[in-house]
Amino acid sequence: MLSARPGPDELARAEHRLFGTRDAALPCSAADWAGEAREVLAEVHAEGRLPILVGGTGLYLRTLLDGIAPVPPIDPAVRAEVRAGSTADNHGRLRVLDPEAAQRLRPSDTTRIARALEVVLSTGRSLAEWQAERTGGIGGEVELRPLILLPPREWLYARCDARFAEMLDGGAVEEVEALLARRLDPDLPAMRAIGVPETAAMLRGELTREEALAAGQQATRRYAKRQYTWFTHQPPAEWPRFTEPLDNERAVERALALLASPD
Repeated sequence: MLSARPGPDELARAEHRLFGTRDAALPCSAADWAGEAREVLAEVHAEGRLPILVGGTGLYLRTLLDGIAPVPPIDPAVRAEVRAGSTADNHGRLRVLDPEAAQRLRPSDTTRIARALEVVLSTGRSLAEWQAERTGGIGGEVELRPLILLPPREWLYARCDARFAEMLDGGAVEEVEALLARRLDPDLPAMRAIGVPETAAMLRGELTREEALAAGQQATRRYAKRQYTWFTHQPPAEWPRFTEPLDNERAVERALALLASPD
C-alpha cells in the first residue's frame, strides 16, 4: 500500500502510534503532527516506557524538536490571492518583498513560494523573521539519542525501486481507487503523495502499468535524494551518521551501538 502503514508482523513486534490516524481529506501540517507527537511522547513517558521516533521527513522532526515559528493566521483574502496566482508571478513578487526567500527557493517550488509570499503580505514580516522566534520545541526537555542513516545511494535507490514495485502489487492500486472514488480535492497532500498521481494516471488509462511503475520509482528516488541531502547537512554535526547498507544483522548491530554510546 502507498500509505506504507506497519503490517501485522510489525505491529505484533512493537506498538506503533500516529500511523493511520488522520483521514486523507484532512491535511496535516508539520505543526499539527508535532502537536500530536508531543502528546503521544508525554503519554509514553508517563507509562515509564521509551519512545522511538522514526521517519524521513526532516521538517516534521525539526518542528518537534526545535519548535515552530509563531506565524499569525494568514488573511484568507491574501491566501486566496496568492493561491490564484501563477508560480512565476508569485516568485516575481517575492523577489521584491522577500528577496532572500526568493533567492533561496527554487522558482518551481509552488508551495514554498506561496507560503513565503502569503506570510510577508499578511504579516508584513518575512517567514525567516518569524522562524527566528521558534517556540514549542521539546529538544531541551528530553534526552535525545539521534542516529542518521545514510547508506550508499545506489543501495538506497535499488531498495526504493523494489519497495515501490511491492507497493504497486500489494494494495496501492486499490488504495488509489478508493481515494479517487471520494473525489477529494486534488491539491490535498494525500492526493499528491508519491505514487498517487502515477497510479491514478494508470487507472485513467493515461499510463501503462510499466510507465506508472517507472514514474513512481523515479519520484521515490528523487524524494529520497532530497531527504539524503537534508539529513547529510541539516542536523547537528555531532549527530552520528551510519553509512553502511543495513542488509545484515551485524550492520544493524553496529548501527544500534551508536545509539547505545553516550558519546
